[in-house]
Amino acid sequence: MEKGKIIILSAPSGTGKSTIIGRLMQCADLNLGFSISATSRSPRGAEQHGREYYFLSAEEFDTKIAGGEFVEWEEVYAGTKYGTLRQEVERVTGGGRNLIMDIDVKGALNVKKQFGAEALSLFILPPDLKVLEARLRGRNTDSEESLRKRIEKAEYEISFADNFDRKIVNDDLDHAVAETEQAIREFIAG
Repeated sequence: MEKGKIIILSAPSGTGKSTIIGRLMQCADLNLGFSISATSRSPRGAEQHGREYYFLSAEEFDTKIAGGEFVEWEEVYAGTKYGTLRQEVERVTGGGRNLIMDIDVKGALNVKKQFGAEALSLFILPPDLKVLEARLRGRNTDSEESLRKRIEKAEYEISFADNFDRKIVNDDLDHAVAETEQAIREFIAG
């Protein structure tokens, strides 16, 4: 069985990345498998180990870092780490499926560096920061302070966009989905 390829999507919060991934997952012929991330945080609500995340203690997480078991990891919030286990990449690609990863910019660039031509890195951009701010405000989930931090983080993340294989602007969701799907099809065929 031929090994699957790796598709990495990264984007600032509010650009529609999760919606795009959701639509792509419905394209059966893309043969996509989603990677389950590991985290050092505790489960929330009905979350289950091995379904939403692999929940690890801080000590387990650090042991796996030291053992080189992550293809990428990041301390996203003080004391809370997220990452992708190498065995998770192997689980999906080893079964012949194409792995789709939803990870932050630094993790994306690390995965691309490790897997080279086996991986396609896509960066989803908002039309501009004013549109992004309006989208985030429309969610009505953030305080003004939190919103300001998200915008600053978005500016920082966008500064890495040129390091990705392709940049896709989400100014129209259907068009962005079609463009992302086309990029993936060309990559898989190549």
